Amino acid sequence: MQNYFLFFLFVCCSIGNPNIGNAQNVWSKKLPGIGTFSSPRVSDLNGDGIGDIVIGAGRQEFQACDSAIIALNGLNGELLWNVSANDQIFGSSTLKDLNQDGIEDIIINGRSAELQAINGANGKVLWKFDKNTKYKRKKQRWFNFYNPQFIPDQNNDGFEDILISNGGDVMVEPYDPKRPPGKLVIINALDGSLISMAIMPDGKETYMSVLAAKKYNSDDLNIVIGTGGETIGGNLFVTTLSDLRKGNLSNAIKLATSPDRGFIAPPVWVDITGDHVLDIVANAVDGRLLAFNGKNHDPIWSAIMENTEAYASMAVGQFTSDTIPDFFVSYAQGTWPNLDWAKQFMVNGSNGVVDTVDSLGYLQMSSPIAADLNSDKRDEAILSVNYQEIDDLFRKTFHNIIVAFDFEQKELIWLSESIPGHNVSSTPWIGDIDDDGFLDVIYCHSTNEHSTYTFDGFQVNLLKTDKRIEKKVQWGSYMGSNYDGVFRNSR
Repeated sequence: MQNYFLFFLFVCCSIGNPNIGNAQNVWSKKLPGIGTFSSPRVSDLNGDGIGDIVIGAGRQEFQACDSAIIALNGLNGELLWNVSANDQIFGSSTLKDLNQDGIEDIIINGRSAELQAINGANGKVLWKFDKNTKYKRKKQRWFNFYNPQFIPDQNNDGFEDILISNGGDVMVEPYDPKRPPGKLVIINALDGSLISMAIMPDGKETYMSVLAAKKYNSDDLNIVIGTGGETIGGNLFVTTLSDLRKGNLSNAIKLATSPDRGFIAPPVWVDITGDHVLDIVANAVDGRLLAFNGKNHDPIWSAIMENTEAYASMAVGQFTSDTIPDFFVSYAQGTWPNLDWAKQFMVNGSNGVVDTVDSLGYLQMSSPIAADLNSDKRDEAILSVNYQEIDDLFRKTFHNIIVAFDFEQKELIWLSESIPGHNVSSTPWIGDIDDDGFLDVIYCHSTNEHSTYTFDGFQVNLLKTDKRIEKKVQWGSYMGSNYDGVFRNSR
C-alpha cells in the first residue's frame, strides 16, 4: 500500500487548516513544571455524572514531585486533587472501589518502587508500598512497578488482590548483562502488604506489565510475563497463578525468545482462532508481532517488521471484513538508541499477514487505540502522531495531532488540531465521558515545542466529536477500555 497517509499529513500540515469535521476542543488544562509518560484513565470521582481524568506525572527521574498523581474534573479540566511521589509516576492507573464509598479508587505505579492506592473522592493516600518490606526473612531490592491487574482474592479478606511486576535497575549500564532479576508479585489491595513473590523464570530483568486470564479447562489463571530490554535478550513466558502462590515459576512455558532484545510492551488476550478461548498476541522489541494459541500455547503466526523495534503495545480492532480481530502497531524505525521516526502496520488477525504499511510521525512510544468512527462496522485505528517543522534558520519545532486510519476507505481522519508540543508515551483515551452518546477523546502532550523529552509542562485536552457511539468501544485506552489487556469480541 502506498504511503497515502504520509502524503495527506504533509499536505494538511502545509495548509495548517486540516478538516476535522464537527470536533470541538472543550477544554485544555496546562500543568506547568512537570511531564508525563502516563495514559489517562476515566472515572466519575466527584459524583456529577461526568467522567474525571486520572493521570501520572513527575519531574526528571529520581526527583520528587508534589503533583505526581493528578485528577482533573471532566467537566472543565480543573484540578480535583494531586498527590506527591518520590519519583516519576509513569504508570496508568487501575481503578477499584477499595473503601466501598461508591467512588472508584486509584492504584498507580512508577519508578523507584512507587506504588500507591489513593482515595478517588478526595485524593488521600490509602496506602503506599513499603520497599523496605522483608519477605521470607530476606531483604529484597525493589525497582520500577508496572501496571497492576486485579485478581481473585488470595488472602481470604473478601477482596480482590493485585497482580503486578517489578524490575528494571536504571543504574546498570545499557549493555551490562548483570542485572537484578525481575519479580512477579501479589499485593494485598486493601493495605499494600506483600502476599506472594517469585523471581522471573529465566532470572532476567522485566519491564512488562503482566496480564492474566482464565486458564483453559481450569480454575487457575494464566499469566503472561516478559523479560529482557532494549539491549539485553529475553523471553516471553506463560505461567500460572498457582505457581506464583508457591513462589516458584520454574514450570513456566517459554513462548518465544529474542537473543538481543527483550519483550517490553504489554501483550493482549484475544480470541483469533474462533474457539472462544483467549489467545496471546505480543510484541517483541526486535520488531516481531507474535500470536500463540490459548489452549496449548503453540505458535499461530508471526509477522516480522524489518529494521524496527517495538516499545508500545498494540490496538485490537475489527479492521478487516472477517470476524477475527486484527492488530495495529506503531514501531520505532532503527535500532536503539538510534531511533527517530515511527512506522505503522496493520496485521490481519486471521493469518498474520501485514495488510497495511505506513510511516507517520516522529518517534513516540504511545500505543494506538481503536473505535468505529464512521459506523461502517469496521474499526479505525487511532494514534497520537508527532511531527516536526524546520524553519529558514533550521530551527525545529514539534507538533502533535490525533489521527485515525480508515483501512477500508484508505483515508486519514484528523481528530484534533495540530498543537505545538510532543507526546512521548501517553496513549489517548476515547469513549463517552459524559454519557451523551457521542465519542470523546482525551489526549496529552508536552507544552515545549522545541524538545522531545521534557518535564517542564504538559497539557491535557478534551475533544468532543459528532461521532455517535453505536457499539461499545473495546479498545479505547492503553491496554484496552477495561485497562486489563483483554479484547472481548462483540462482533
